[in-house]
Amino acid sequence: MWLCSAGIVAGWQVVSRLLRGEATGARFAVEDPAEARKRMVREQIEARGVRHAGVLKAMRETPRHLFVPEAQRHYAYLDCPLAIGHGQTISQPYIVGSMSELLDPKPNDRVLEIGTGSGYQAAVLSQLVKQVYSVEIVEPLANAARELLPRLGYHNVAVRCGNGWLGWPEQAPFDKIILTAAPPEVPPALIQQLKPGGRLVAPVGEEWQELIVVDKDVAGKTHSHNEYAVMFVPMVGQPK
Repeated sequence: MWLCSAGIVAGWQVVSRLLRGEATGARFAVEDPAEARKRMVREQIEARGVRHAGVLKAMRETPRHLFVPEAQRHYAYLDCPLAIGHGQTISQPYIVGSMSELLDPKPNDRVLEIGTGSGYQAAVLSQLVKQVYSVEIVEPLANAARELLPRLGYHNVAVRCGNGWLGWPEQAPFDKIILTAAPPEVPPALIQQLKPGGRLVAPVGEEWQELIVVDKDVAGKTHSHNEYAVMFVPMVGQPK
């Protein structure tokens, strides 16, 4: 749950300005949230090449400010990650849009998300697919997302507290799988739980990370390629 390398410099410049009191976060404190979302999508996401109409629409309609702690809400539509507690962050808006587009969501898809966080990525995807199953290893975050998502009207998201390395075998196989934390390698259980013809999008690596796309063909063979360098929080809980 962090930012892509293309946005690292810009994102940290914003964070630095926030710390110095120079950023324009106050604008978002008084601006109508719907207008702030339109600005976010136009200036941060669409302007940087995300073209999937459904993704753009979902991000214009998903209230990101309600997925961050109240003290952070006036920064919710800036192009940077924000802390959500427990050492976790909500990703930079651009990376949410880019990864959602790369996932190639379809209306009948059943999607597994590893790393629920505050639930924002799941909320975006829920508007594009049939069902989202989201696994979060940090129990307070899982509990909070499980309460918040249906309260905001996202009823096709199921959240469980568990180890993402193991996936959600009881609900497998999945049409798509997305990871919002970085393992050193793609967990084998997740490849097994991906349907033939399915796609997985994940940040992978330790000191250096790449966003990768893994496609499984109809014969069950996987094919992967790298998209761009990223920096995400590490995925914890790797089985020994």
